[in-house]
Amino acid sequence: MNFAMKPVVAALAIALTTTSALAEETENAATWYAAGQKALKEAKTLYPGFRRAKNVILFVGDGMGVSTVTAARILDGQLQGKDGEKNVLAMEKLPYLALSKTYSANQQTSDSAPTMTAMVTGVKTSDGVLGINQSVARKEKDNAVIQANKLTTILELAEAKGLSTGVVSTARITHATPGATYAHIAERDWESDANLPAGASVKDIAAQMIDNFPKGDGIEVVLGGGRSKFLPKTVNDPEDNGKTGERKDGRDLVDEWTAKFGGQFVYDKAGFDAINPANTKRLLGLFERSHMEYETDRAGDTAGEPSVAEMTEKAIDILDNNKKGYFLMVEAGRIDHGHHVGNAYRALTDTIALDEAVRVAMEKTDPKDTLIIVTADHSHVFTIAGYPKRGNPILGKVVNPGSDTPALAADNMPYTTLSYANGLGYRENSPIEAAYTDGLGAQVGRFADLASVDTEHMNFHQEALVPLGSETHAGEDVAIYAGGPRAHLFHGVQEQNYIFHVMQDALGL
Repeated sequence: MNFAMKPVVAALAIALTTTSALAEETENAATWYAAGQKALKEAKTLYPGFRRAKNVILFVGDGMGVSTVTAARILDGQLQGKDGEKNVLAMEKLPYLALSKTYSANQQTSDSAPTMTAMVTGVKTSDGVLGINQSVARKEKDNAVIQANKLTTILELAEAKGLSTGVVSTARITHATPGATYAHIAERDWESDANLPAGASVKDIAAQMIDNFPKGDGIEVVLGGGRSKFLPKTVNDPEDNGKTGERKDGRDLVDEWTAKFGGQFVYDKAGFDAINPANTKRLLGLFERSHMEYETDRAGDTAGEPSVAEMTEKAIDILDNNKKGYFLMVEAGRIDHGHHVGNAYRALTDTIALDEAVRVAMEKTDPKDTLIIVTADHSHVFTIAGYPKRGNPILGKVVNPGSDTPALAADNMPYTTLSYANGLGYRENSPIEAAYTDGLGAQVGRFADLASVDTEHMNFHQEALVPLGSETHAGEDVAIYAGGPRAHLFHGVQEQNYIFHVMQDALGL
């Protein structure tokens, strides 16, 4: 299956003419009314699914707020030369919807550690900690304190019941969101022993992925980045010449994982493709030393790496070998990273890549026995603004209805539909990571005349208002999309930890 993205510039050029013409030719009062009647008729066929779920798949778009979903929906349609505004993402076809309140126990606007902990344990906690309650101070080094206050995760409950489990992420597997499914620690940054402070008795996150589970009873499928956290400094990296692992304790956690749990290890696309799910019980895939590539950069990776959709598909095929069922968590971690550096192109194309993974999961599973949930841990200060005409490129400059030229702000300069409330701000076609090291500082406000700037370029960084070294998360509610057994329990506005309670109930844990 080929999940490659289409070139955005050419597609948007087509979309600009195609969607406007489509809207003019097919839309009128009668078609809008008929569409409303059709939606009502479809809604009346829904009925609550009270039966238990055999499987649960939790998709987490890290930083995927409502504005991100909306912009990704439009971009996805425009990439296909269709009406972006009328486009419907796969996740939006799931029949049940709720809002999730993302504040943590100690902050109005949270990070990924307490938000994911809430989703997988049913308990809200403080920022920066994984799998422990809010009574523990951040950076607590004493393992006895951690163990006395640890929270049981949905993954651990599933393992205890004999279900298979899987963790998939485009970020490091030891990063906050995937780490929260299996680790208990008071600092999300303690990903390997090299990150632990002196005197710490708690084990690092990578070690906990091995040590927290009995022999033969660990996580069945682990796919993502973060290879350096599992390899010692004395071991050469299999992909990047001249690079080694970072562990100081000498433990080779890849070898330990394969020996303890009897699984296979892969680090590149060829190895991944060679895995036959029919005869594979356990699979560990670590495709980068740190995070995996952004979707738009994936084709240029040295050894190649699978897409989030391909990882999801293989994980489902392996986990489905267990007749008791499974729990699978899939994270698109780099949506968040694209936003932090103010690069909407990569944030949105990674959102589209996640949606492709959702589509694959919906096609490969039966809604009668599999509960699928798609949500976010938090939002970002990402806005869709101005009054652009229908079909205007979502990554482009605002062009008002009835005009063919960009609208001008009060400073007589054009402006983009997409922008950020804070962050590094404007960079013209700068590689995404270079913005942190270019020495320019935060270029915020109306820094440059965008008239001759290609704002649809993959390396364009949107303008920002408040100068910060990195764009921040936002505190508004995020969406929960759901389908399958017990999905009707997602309704109204809920605390984020409610997600765990629905999953636990659906699986009968």
